[in-house]
Amino acid sequence: MPARGRSGEPAEGTLEDLDAAAVAFASGRAGVRPAEAAVLREELVRFCLPFAGRMARRYRGRGESLEDLEQVARLGLVKAVDRYDPERGSFTAYAVITISGELKRHFRDRTWGVHVPRRMQDLSLEVGHATAVLTGALARTPTTAELADHLRTSESAVLGAVESAAGHTPASLNAPVAGDGLVEFGDLLGDVDGALESVTDRLTVTDLLLRMPARERRMLAMRFYGNRTQADIAAELGISQMHVSRLLSRALSWLRQAMLSDDPPCWEVEGRGDRPGMRVSVRRDERHVLHVRVSGEVDRDTAERLRTGLRRALAEPGVSGLVVDLSGVPLVDAGGVSVLLEASRAASAARLGFGVAGAQPYVARILAVSGLAHVLKRS
Repeated sequence: MPARGRSGEPAEGTLEDLDAAAVAFASGRAGVRPAEAAVLREELVRFCLPFAGRMARRYRGRGESLEDLEQVARLGLVKAVDRYDPERGSFTAYAVITISGELKRHFRDRTWGVHVPRRMQDLSLEVGHATAVLTGALARTPTTAELADHLRTSESAVLGAVESAAGHTPASLNAPVAGDGLVEFGDLLGDVDGALESVTDRLTVTDLLLRMPARERRMLAMRFYGNRTQADIAAELGISQMHVSRLLSRALSWLRQAMLSDDPPCWEVEGRGDRPGMRVSVRRDERHVLHVRVSGEVDRDTAERLRTGLRRALAEPGVSGLVVDLSGVPLVDAGGVSVLLEASRAASAARLGFGVAGAQPYVARILAVSGLAHVLKRS
């Protein structure tokens, strides 16, 4: 081996013969005790340290301190010494590959501010090198198409590489953006959420909507979320526009009252208090046919009243038939349909005529699909 200094490294001004030293180390450690082999290994690593330093200095100027690069290069040197097999060729060539790989891995995994795929990292380096080459050749900044043609890749890949390069050293939120240094970059990001103060109200309204009947919820959603007009809602539900206006006004009044109350009031069904509810009137014609006129909505809250009225009408003596006039009914739900089905079966069992007259289009469709099409009378 060449002359060494006190530290075991080659004397200043000499070049180390790495291949000869590695071959001597490989032959010398054969058949010796582990302690002696460890001493030989340490001597070879010390001898090759200047070589690792030169490899590290090749990567200066890339944002990493030389001390860190030297530590990484020395780690690669140790791996090369431990894995070297003299039968596979030159130690110097193997050490160059191992140390360079360790340094590149360090730049790939440790120096990027955010995670970027390895392929994109490599491409961003190639784009930077190609930009410098083409700038010198063209005397101007190359275009994306020229970079893509030079690197034999797509323009989208070049644009992605340029964008990902910003992830190598992301801007600090504490970086000053004004001359006095009082304003930082982070102060310019974000803003006050104007809707934050309405979160409590939104949660309250959501809970109150769940306490309303499904029909009112649907109408409110169509009006205020679907931006539908009252005429559109009336056409879809088969009721009048005036009825839609009344129901929406009632629902909004209840919501306002409930929002201002610590104890939200119960949803009052129509027909209570001073609101007009479902009404049933009965008259007998000269042929002893009872005409039961119904006004208002027939739903689960009013269906029992209609059931009682129809049962009493069917129980009257001398009755030859029963006609239910629904011209004043804008809505019939499942409860109302159940009552009419029950009355139809009871009239059939008593051999009495039974029919439904004056049903509005929406109500008629509900009754038809529910098995009452045969009792609907054409107006």
